[in-house]
Amino acid sequence: MCVITLKINKSRMFTLKSPETLYCENQTLPGAPAMAAMVLTVAAPALALVLLLAGAGVPAAAAPPAPPLFNVSLDAAPELRWLPVLQHFDLDFLRAAMVHVLGDTVPKWVHAVMRKAVGELEGSLPQPYTDEIRGMCDVLNFSLADCILVNLAYDFTAFCTSIVAQDSRGHIYHGRNLDYPFGNFLRKLTVDVQFVKNGQIAFTGTTFVGYVGLWTGQRPHKFTISGDERDKGWWWENVIAAFFQRHSPISWLIRTTLSESENFEAAVYKLAKTPLIADVYYIVGGTSPREGVVITRNRSGPADIWPLDPLNGAWFRVETNYDHWKPAPEKDDRRTPAIKALNATGQANLSLEVLFQVLSVFPVYNNYTIYTTVMSAANPEKYTTKIRNLS
Repeated sequence: MCVITLKINKSRMFTLKSPETLYCENQTLPGAPAMAAMVLTVAAPALALVLLLAGAGVPAAAAPPAPPLFNVSLDAAPELRWLPVLQHFDLDFLRAAMVHVLGDTVPKWVHAVMRKAVGELEGSLPQPYTDEIRGMCDVLNFSLADCILVNLAYDFTAFCTSIVAQDSRGHIYHGRNLDYPFGNFLRKLTVDVQFVKNGQIAFTGTTFVGYVGLWTGQRPHKFTISGDERDKGWWWENVIAAFFQRHSPISWLIRTTLSESENFEAAVYKLAKTPLIADVYYIVGGTSPREGVVITRNRSGPADIWPLDPLNGAWFRVETNYDHWKPAPEKDDRRTPAIKALNATGQANLSLEVLFQVLSVFPVYNNYTIYTTVMSAANPEKYTTKIRNLS
């Protein structure tokens, strides 16, 4: 395979190994006009993405690391499932992270309300998630109420970019950046998890140690899901009320859908119709052409369904944290750079590797980005997560 190198500036070198794959290395190499001309001839769409990455000021750094990978047995009792994972982490660090999240995101009056409510309604809280949380909190010496609050708090502080796209051969690709505050903690607690049942991988997801929900996941050979926060304000009163009315937390529904839904259509239906404690965007990818959709959710049901329409040129959908039919705010426009990068790439050049590079364009990739995941349900072995901004 021909390897072509183009020197963009004094500090960044881009290497093209194929029209579909781009690598950025922190090296300096003498450039030559002939090389640039060759790149233009071989892969003009990919070069356009290279130039976007260079012009956007993407950090030139070593390849980002993958998070640790763990198996969680769904055949084990819920209270015990996560204990083998906890053994690999500094419990004092995990306690400090939880205290930090609680202190920064949850109003103090909510703590008191939640402690009282959990004590009165403990037997009717959603399972198996409550027992999984209980098992971890017993080890960490935290109250069940505080641990549930930590899990709910994560559901309201996620700023993200998700992309679902179809290449010219009908293959579906799905990628996401997950952006959070608390990066100093969360990057060190990010894990990939294979949820195993009867000796088989039932589904895979990326999460944080101590957090039982999933914002990113894949059911092999069936579908992929990511969730993006839909910012409607900090309505803790409504959140707590909805939780105790058995409305699902956002990330718990993703995990439930991965566990229970047998195909793309069933997953979309469950994600669109199940009552939630808050608004959200669900992005879903399948295994067949046109199986890609953005679901804009209200608490009670769908506000909008936005599917792929490749026959009419809509071969990708980009969702950040704003309704797609409204302009993105200038102060936080990650949508437009992602769209420009996808158009520069072109449908024929799409791959998981290129999608990762699209998600590396500033400000799609920014100082708050915790991890990037790219996935394709038709090729579950290619599920890839990389931790970003790891110092």
